[in-house]
Amino acid sequence: FVGRFLITDSISLLVMLLIRLDSRLHTPMYFFLSHLAFTDISFSSVTAPKMLMNMQTQSQSISYAGCISQLYFFLFWGDLDNFLLTSMAYDRYVAICHPLHYTTIMSQNLCFLLVIVSWVLSCASALLHTLLLTRLSFRGDNALPHFFCDLSALLKLSSSDTTVNELVIFTVGVVVITLPLICILVSYGHIGATILKVPLTKGICKALSTCCSHLSVVSLYYGAIIGLYFFPSSDNSNDKHVIVAVLYTLVTPMLNPFIYSLRNQDMKGALGHLLNKGLFSPC
Repeated sequence: FVGRFLITDSISLLVMLLIRLDSRLHTPMYFFLSHLAFTDISFSSVTAPKMLMNMQTQSQSISYAGCISQLYFFLFWGDLDNFLLTSMAYDRYVAICHPLHYTTIMSQNLCFLLVIVSWVLSCASALLHTLLLTRLSFRGDNALPHFFCDLSALLKLSSSDTTVNELVIFTVGVVVITLPLICILVSYGHIGATILKVPLTKGICKALSTCCSHLSVVSLYYGAIIGLYFFPSSDNSNDKHVIVAVLYTLVTPMLNPFIYSLRNQDMKGALGHLLNKGLFSPC
């Protein structure tokens, strides 16, 4: 597991490096992809190192400050993942439905604005949940039936009234999870309608090829979240909750770089160009 964790993080770093070094990848799609790769590394790094340390030392404890910090960064990177996937869906919508105006609409300023807004909203959402959690009281010894400090699991351990927290979770969840998912579905609805109406040109076919990778990532990520939070099972199925949480916190971020690199000819070409440049450059 440690080996897979290190390998997939290395691939994500390689994706970021290729996008940075190859001028052919300086497009809005790969701009968002580089941020997604960085977010995936950070997202899995919030929970995986502590989990691996616990497995090695056979100690399952975590300090209160450590738990609060882990919760904040887990929510922050998870929310940022949602917004970046939504920005990428909008980019694909413009590329396929409005190809002639793509460079005008997806300007550098708009791309930076989408990323900045994503960071600000993610920070605000994570900070709000974390501050509301710190006002709750907990008993002396708590056993958390999870491998990280999950918000819903922590609320069940609190001896205080969690009504406000649950209301905020529902309200913010609509903004952070439901609305981005609706935007993604609407974008791909328009993409599907355009494909059925308009003959496919070479440019649209190339833009469409990246949609399969994006849809695969969206399906893995949102499928796990919906199964865990929107259709919760009985209280006696903690093992199932943990397994689903592992899927979207560890497995999905690890699969993302493989999905985007193995199916993407531009990424393969950039890697080949970098290798050839490194192998045949004069000493």
